[in-house]
This record gives sequence, structure tokens and C-alpha cells, in this order.
Amino acid sequence: MRVLYVTGLIVLVDQISKLLVKGFEIPVLDLYHAGVPVGASYPILGDFLRLTFIENPGMAFGIDMGGKLFLTVFSLVASAAIFAYLYKIRGEAIIIRIALAMILGGAIGNLIDRVFYGVIFGESPLFYGKVVDFVDVDFFDIDFLGIHLTRFPVFNLADASVSVGVATLLLFHRRFTEAERAEVTLSSSGSVGPPSNPASPGATVGNMDGSSQVKDGSQDPPTFTP
Repeated sequence: MRVLYVTGLIVLVDQISKLLVKGFEIPVLDLYHAGVPVGASYPILGDFLRLTFIENPGMAFGIDMGGKLFLTVFSLVASAAIFAYLYKIRGEAIIIRIALAMILGGAIGNLIDRVFYGVIFGESPLFYGKVVDFVDVDFFDIDFLGIHLTRFPVFNLADASVSVGVATLLLFHRRFTEAERAEVTLSSSGSVGPPSNPASPGATVGNMDGSSQVKDGSQDPPTFTP
């Protein structure tokens, strides 16, 4: 389960990046960081990549499904299920476990926002927090069935981790599944090999009088021990 170090690293980097954007204050340590105003946008790589701070009450990439409490509970249950499955397949291929660890890290990163950020920042009750999004990437224009997009939905590092993890599973899971099926088929069919009969042709056995006999039709001269 050392693959969970990947999960922990993703959660740590995700939370640090969100706090730097949103801002924080720790009076005990006399630390204060103003952060970025909500709705502000700053170019990083021209218009292609911008830092745009929004707070997302829905799922990844701004997808809204159900209420806030439903999303929070769903994220909590999903994270627990991924952890249990990761433990179950702890002996499987490392690339599959890393992909699941990335998905788990992203899920936990956004779950922390939903569960604690509302209380920490005095904005909403427990389980009703909003997710901090800030990565704003240019996107080719889409105009289809009334849907018009000019930029990719603003996201965060946790969303990116989940997306990369899912893509990795799609790329590699089928390959390892097919390999496992081939191995199971081979082992179930059995293998045909030479019989382990000590009296098979070419085998040498000892006689009670001290002589040896080759079971291919010929005999060695008997040797007598005085």
C-alpha cells in the first residue's frame, strides 16, 4: 500500500495551491495571505493559460448534480470505495494502483473543500463548502446543439489528478485484464510434459545385486561387490 504516498502527495499539493489562491490566516503563527479575489483572472501564458479564481458548488469542472450535501456524501462514499478496492488489488500491476491512487487523491482533495472549507472560512456549515478552482485553459470553440464553449471549464489540481488517473485506467486496464485472462486460461488447460515414470526409456535403475539397468532394451554388465 506504499502507493498511498502518491495519494498523500496529491492531496498536499492540491490543498497548498488552493490555500494560496483563496488566502488564509493563522493567528497563532502570525501568518496571513490575502489570496486572490473571487472572479479575478490573471494571465500566466498569455490568453492560453490564466489563473481565474472561482468557487465551485458542484462536481469537477463545474458539473452540478444534486445538492451540496449529496455531492459531499457521494464523494465520501466514493473515496472509501476506491480505498477499499485499492487494498483489494494491492498485488496487481503498479500502473493500475498508481492510477487509482491518483483518483483517490483528487477525490480527497475536493472532499476536504466540501467538508471543511465552509467552516474554516466562516462561509457555510460543515459539509456545505465550495471547491476552489483556478486553472483556466483556452479551448477550441464548440457550438453544438445550443452548447457554446470557448474555454475549458475552470478546474483545480485535484480535478486534473482524477482525469489523468481515469485516462490511465482506460489505457492500461484492458491490457492487464487480457493478460490475466490468458494466464488463467493457460493454467486451467494444463500443460503436457514427459511422464515422471522412473521406468521410462533412458532411465537407469539399480538392481538388488548392485547392477544397473538402462530401460531402453540394453543392460550394463553386472558388477559384483565382494
